[in-house]
Amino acid sequence: MKTDIEIAQAAKKEHILKIARKLGLGEDDIEYYGKYKAKIEPKALEGRKERGKLILVTAITPTPAGEGKTTTTIGLADGLGKIGKNAVVALREPSLGPVFGIKGGAAGGGYAQVVPMEDINLHFTGDFHAIGAANNLLAAMLDNHIFQGNELHIDPARITWKRCVDMNDRQLRYVEDGLGGPKSGVPRKDGFDITVASEVMAILCLATSLEDLKARLSRIIVGYNTEGLPVTAGDLKAAGAMCALLKDAMKPNLVQTLEGTPALVHGGPFANIAHGCNSVVATKAALKLGDYVVTEAGFGADLGAEKFFDIKCRFAGLRPSAVVVVATVRALKMHGGLGKNELGSEDLAALERGLPNLLRHVSNIKNVYGLPAVVAVNRFPTDTDAEIALVIEKCRELGVNVRLSTVWADGGKGGVELAEEVVRLTEEENNFRFCYDETLPIKDKIDAVVTKVYGGKGALYTPEADAEIARLEALGYGKTPVCMAKTQYSFSDDAQKPGAPEDFEVTVRAVKISAGAGFVVALTGNIMTMPGLPKKPAAESIDVDAEGNITGLF
Repeated sequence: MKTDIEIAQAAKKEHILKIARKLGLGEDDIEYYGKYKAKIEPKALEGRKERGKLILVTAITPTPAGEGKTTTTIGLADGLGKIGKNAVVALREPSLGPVFGIKGGAAGGGYAQVVPMEDINLHFTGDFHAIGAANNLLAAMLDNHIFQGNELHIDPARITWKRCVDMNDRQLRYVEDGLGGPKSGVPRKDGFDITVASEVMAILCLATSLEDLKARLSRIIVGYNTEGLPVTAGDLKAAGAMCALLKDAMKPNLVQTLEGTPALVHGGPFANIAHGCNSVVATKAALKLGDYVVTEAGFGADLGAEKFFDIKCRFAGLRPSAVVVVATVRALKMHGGLGKNELGSEDLAALERGLPNLLRHVSNIKNVYGLPAVVAVNRFPTDTDAEIALVIEKCRELGVNVRLSTVWADGGKGGVELAEEVVRLTEEENNFRFCYDETLPIKDKIDAVVTKVYGGKGALYTPEADAEIARLEALGYGKTPVCMAKTQYSFSDDAQKPGAPEDFEVTVRAVKISAGAGFVVALTGNIMTMPGLPKKPAAESIDVDAEGNITGLF
């Protein structure tokens, strides 16, 4: 059996100009990054109306058994092409942290991939590097301002801006710097976030133009002065230079699927520590260029989909037409208590114990957000007819159909039935709405997410979080959406509670404002903004031969 990278390397790719022409774009509308990658020029989109129907692909709570959300997203777009629809796929860019860590890449799998797979999973067009450079320029200008006399009276003990690097590196979570003596800076406690957790990443993914980008960058709060008032990137006169670094990174990246479906891959905030969606400019570009736009949001629907609706759609004025919830029988049996080595045999009892996880996600899509949904089951050879029938029966009780997907093995052909159901759903009227009113107090918004989406009783707050919420509301930052930083492995803030736990409370241990992005971040449990590498990193298996061929990437 071929590996994902072997399938991708064997594929015959079309020149990127041919892919652009499928979208009605010409040579002057794109900027080449080799034969198979390009950026779309903003002027190419001027005057075009958003005509496409927006389809979100989300999933059940992740397990080590895997769900295949990105693979399904790509396969669905190819499936829409198989039935004669003009489809575009819009995805996030992979972070190097997971690529070299435990999760691997994020370009799909099997015969449902975006290519060139190696480029997309590694440096791609340099967007993440530009984001890291802009983030760290602001950090350098902040420390330099203090070193050069501190005209803004910044309190070094109340600096909130961190440096970042696009790598899992736990050693950098907490550092002390400026220790080389008077000429080497001002000593202080510092730390790094992974680039995908940087507010600059969130800002790039929510900005609608260079002007909007610069305005958002200027609103970033880097810390507080000795009077307790916020100090911003605008105060440091950093926004213009940061925007200059991000000028090209703002342009959406155009690539293709293995079957030649156009794909916009742009931006990449994590959904457990950030808002988990690709860029607004890429999504809006896709809606102008295609009739059906298939996009995804990170991790399970309690994280990525919630933020897609309550943050991205709210800010960008997007209205989804349908939602696909991805599941596997294997993963549902893990939610039912089985170990990863016990999934090969039929076990209807374990499946029935795990099904509430899927059903809660589906119910949220229909009843909290008012959108039509279909469940896509990635079928494995070990899945029995009785197990599939049980999933279909339970979903039918919620008024939701199930479609089997074999896109990993069959590409777009394996997504035709799913595509047909999605097209049917997009033609239905829907009653899309948000989970909460953004003008509510911060705690009310957090409680709305915990009770309506997670299924919990409410939230508890540490004294530090309580005090910060009061301070942010007093400073006028209370009437924004909330971005929940929470484990992806449970509806609760405890990764050891799979399935659909009940009667739990979520502990908010810290709160911070992302004023440029436009939301308040609530950190729960032990969620980290700088992950670490596992005991056996994926990087140990990645190599390149004398001809430059990469192996081991997945």
